[in-house]
Amino acid sequence: MSDPTLSIPWWRLVFALPPALLTMLFLFRWTDQGKALLHASARMLAQLTFIGYALVWVFRADHWGWVLGMLVLMAGVAGWISLRPLDSAPRHRLYRKSLACIVACGGGTLALVVFGVLQPARWYDPRVVIPLAGMIFAGAMNQISLAAERYTAERRRGEEHPAARGAALRASLIPLLNAFFAVGLVQLPGMMTGQILAGADPLVAVRYQIMVMLMLLGGGGLASAIFLEWAGPECHEAAGTEG
Repeated sequence: MSDPTLSIPWWRLVFALPPALLTMLFLFRWTDQGKALLHASARMLAQLTFIGYALVWVFRADHWGWVLGMLVLMAGVAGWISLRPLDSAPRHRLYRKSLACIVACGGGTLALVVFGVLQPARWYDPRVVIPLAGMIFAGAMNQISLAAERYTAERRRGEEHPAARGAALRASLIPLLNAFFAVGLVQLPGMMTGQILAGADPLVAVRYQIMVMLMLLGGGGLASAIFLEWAGPECHEAAGTEG
């Protein structure tokens, strides 16, 4: 391959719009989530554009302080978004717990991957640390979010803490378990697809993808479990307030 990286001009992105617009149409007609998706889409475009320029600057600066600053920002935002299903809950009280779970479990997993698996020449290499941290923190954020929503639903149904905790953990792991069953047969995930598009040996891409799947399970699953045990009672109080 003379040029392994496939360049995408901005204007070609319009070809990816029709399915997304149809999904948005169904949401507007069938649910009350159309505006939420529209808002989320606008934020997605703005945030990705911003982070693209920010990462160019961080990569050029190549200093550990800026990398740590990016990690703090990413973890802080992930901790807040993870509580989005608890709309009427005292999110400021739960935030410190969700953030602590993401930092401890996600950050610990990131450290094992960087210092143990990859061992880059510079531990703070932004091209390594920031993308991996993004995957880990986002995974933990989604796991906590699914767990919190299911836990409050189970407590409203009258389930006690142990049963609600178990049901919530199972529900939070459904997307990840589906990915484990489907990877390689149905799905070629982002890390593997990106490396293959960039011209990497498929077997090298496979090893990277195995690393990613394990770090998502460890970081996200553990964050979800600890959050349920630690913050479950406060989630129950929030559910009682909403009800």
